[in-house]
Amino acid sequence: MARLSVVILNWNGRAHLERYLPSVVAHTSGDAEVVVADNGSTDDSLQWLRLNYPEVRVVRLDRNYGFAGGYNRALREIEAEYYLLLNSDVEVTEGWWQPLVELLDAEPDVAVVAPKLLSDARREEFEYAGASGGFIDYLGYPFCRGRILSCVERDEGQYDDRRDIFWASGAAMCCRSEVFHSIGGFDDDFFAHMEEIDLQWRMQLAGWRIMVEPRAKVYHLGGGTLPVSSRKIYLNHRNNLAMLYKCSTTAQRVTVAIVRPFTDMAEAVAYLLTLHPHKAWAVVRAWGTFLQWHGALAKKRARVVRKKKVAGIYRFSIVVRYLLGERKFKRMM
Repeated sequence: MARLSVVILNWNGRAHLERYLPSVVAHTSGDAEVVVADNGSTDDSLQWLRLNYPEVRVVRLDRNYGFAGGYNRALREIEAEYYLLLNSDVEVTEGWWQPLVELLDAEPDVAVVAPKLLSDARREEFEYAGASGGFIDYLGYPFCRGRILSCVERDEGQYDDRRDIFWASGAAMCCRSEVFHSIGGFDDDFFAHMEEIDLQWRMQLAGWRIMVEPRAKVYHLGGGTLPVSSRKIYLNHRNNLAMLYKCSTTAQRVTVAIVRPFTDMAEAVAYLLTLHPHKAWAVVRAWGTFLQWHGALAKKRARVVRKKKVAGIYRFSIVVRYLLGERKFKRMM
C-alpha cells in the first residue's frame, strides 16, 4: 500500500495532461505514487499517457461520473494512507507534497490539508478556486484567504501561516483515506461543484479539522477567469442549497430559507437585465431541482454525524461586506 496516492481525475484532458503531468511526475516520488483516474474519456488522452508515461497507474471508469462520482469510484480501487486529489490543470513544485503529509502525520485530528493555490496564468496572484484556504459565510457563499467573490489578491506572503480553514479546494487537497471513506466520500448526486465543501463540512461535524499548509505551493489554471456557463451556475446553486440543507444548523437553515430566495432571484433578474436569460433560467432551475430533492436530502441530513459544532462559518454576509467595499480577507476574519 502506498503512503500517498496523487490521484488525477481525467476526462478528455489530453492537452492538460501534456502540459501539467510532467511536473507532477517529476516532483512526486519516494513514498508517493501518481494515479490517473479516467472518467470514460473519448479522446486520445489514455493512448498518449500509455506512450509517454507507462509508469503512471491508470484506473479506468466506464463513463463520465463527474468529479464526485468519478473520484468515489476510483478511490475505492486505490489503497493508500493518504489521497492527494489533484486537478489535471495543476502544475506542482519541488517538495510540494511533503509538507502536506508532514502536517497530517503531526495532527491526528486533521482530515484534510490544502496547499497554497496560485494562478498559473498570473503567478503573482492567488487562484480563484482555493487561494490560501477556503471559508463560507452564513448564507452559504464560499470565499478564500486571498479571494473575496471575484476579487483576487496578489500573493505577498500575507497568508503564509498554517491555520484551520473551512474547506480545501478540490483542485488540490490531501486527505486521510480512512476518513474519506468513513464519511461516505463525495455526494454522487452533486456530480461537480461544491462537493468538496460538502464533504469537508460533514467531516468537521464528525469532529475532524481542515487546515491549509502554505509551504506547499501549486499553480492552478482553473476556471475562475473564464466565462461562467449556465451549466456551472445551475450546479453551483443546486449543490450549494443541497449542502446547506444537509449540513447547517436549524437556525442557519431558517435564515437561508428566508434570505436566499431573494438574493438568488435578484441574481436571476440581473442576468435578465444583462441579456443572459439562459443564466437566469439556470438559477430558477437549480431551485426547482433543490425542491424536488427535499425528501432525499432529509434522509441524507439524518445520516450526517454531528459530534461537534463547526467553527469557521462567517456569521455575516460576504456579499454585503463586499458591496460595502471590503475586498480582502484580512479585513473579514
